[in-house]
Amino acid sequence: MRQFRDDAVSAGLTPTRLTARTYDGKARYRTALEGWYLKHDRSVAVGTDGEFYVLSVPASLRGRIAGASVPPAEPPLELGKGGRDGESMPMRQALDQRLEAGNAWG
Repeated sequence: MRQFRDDAVSAGLTPTRLTARTYDGKARYRTALEGWYLKHDRSVAVGTDGEFYVLSVPASLRGRIAGASVPPAEPPLELGKGGRDGESMPMRQALDQRLEAGNAWG
């Protein structure tokens, strides 16, 4: 993930403030993280710290008021495997596609 971060910075990709969605999908909470989303549903991202994040958190009053804390996760070899949307791809392919899309991704 650190290589992706370095490549994204070199390519001029602008990082964005990341948000996390509650498990039930009803709310989004702000986080202290900045980085680049890897999926259009904004469920996973690479932070400017070079870590991989799954942006899903439990609903909480604290999260709604103060924002959510999201720990780094171990990146999977295949992004989206076993997901409900049926879309999965090797992580390397997902990272490459995100880099190729540049700042127009969204």
